[in-house]
Amino acid sequence: MQIYRDNLIFIEIEESEIPWLKIFPIIKYRELSECDNITRDKLLDIMLLIEANMIKYYKPKKINIAMFGNYLPHFHIHVMARFQEDSYFPEPMWGEKQRDSKLNLPSFNKFVSIIKKILND
Repeated sequence: MQIYRDNLIFIEIEESEIPWLKIFPIIKYRELSECDNITRDKLLDIMLLIEANMIKYYKPKKINIAMFGNYLPHFHIHVMARFQEDSYFPEPMWGEKQRDSKLNLPSFNKFVSIIKKILND
């Protein structure tokens, strides 16, 4: 589900047990190095904004940032808050499940509202 869009980027939610957002450029670049400077700067600024707010709101063990698109050849950035108790930690979310987990986290909808408010101000 898309939560934000402007003339350079859009942000989507990745359905998961952990807080996870994906940032895409509007133009379907295959690689970050193909982006024009304005788009690249916007992508990285938004990535850092989301990361900082995830840390402040969730206090995770770690933030994971992934920039690959092997299945979807449209460059995008994954920003994920990771917790020692999540089902995959310390493996990547695409890795082997380590345990069944029921995280008790602050509201993801509230977090998304915070991000949307910051981006729309």
